[in-house]
Amino acid sequence: MHSITDWLSGLSGPVVCVVVAALVFAEDALFFSFFLPGETAAVLGGFLAHQGRAPVGWLVLAVVCAAVLGDTAGYEIGRHLGPRILDTRPMRRHANRVDQAQELIRRRGPAAVFFGRFVAFFRAMVPTLAGMSRMPYRRFVLFNALGGLLWGVGFTLLGYFAGAAYARVEGTVGRVLALVIGAFVVVALAVWWFLRRRGSGEGDRTPARAQRDGEQRDGERRAEERRDSGQRGGRP
Repeated sequence: MHSITDWLSGLSGPVVCVVVAALVFAEDALFFSFFLPGETAAVLGGFLAHQGRAPVGWLVLAVVCAAVLGDTAGYEIGRHLGPRILDTRPMRRHANRVDQAQELIRRRGPAAVFFGRFVAFFRAMVPTLAGMSRMPYRRFVLFNALGGLLWGVGFTLLGYFAGAAYARVEGTVGRVLALVIGAFVVVALAVWWFLRRRGSGEGDRTPARAQRDGEQRDGERRAEERRDSGQRGGRP
């Protein structure tokens, strides 16, 4: 991943738009997120745009189009392959998350396409699983376009304004403090990611705990019914 980002950081001109768009498309259509998440490419592209190494307007347009088209390609792959898509290597390696994505589609329907866009793994899986489940294409396209637009504009401009903030801080108090602030942001994001994963794990255990409690209550109720029937049967 670091070699890819280092290589991307050395690019300039329209090729930045092409490469970033290709990475975003590959994540959504070909499960390339296991190597480089699409938001990383979009944010880095926005950062390069602030440095004047890519036109920000064209970059935003390229990212949005790549996101929408990538999800559409994933949908078509799932629709044509059907359940066979579950036998592919990426799906088998992440069976638990695939189950979570399928549950999200069952619960949220087409809205899962919108919300899944903002979660790294779901962003690559949900469109394909939506196609496999035969979600109506018109509904898919609507939520796909809305999610791709918001995601593409948001993450690209996030990188752009992060570059502006870095330049402002660097010009005011020097490069060292800018690096310290950057490290603080990275640590804060890492803590947020850890807490989110931890909360997700606890949420995943909650249904199992509720099921055990329900089974225990059912067992106690049946035992009480047997005692009552025994007492009635023993009466003269």
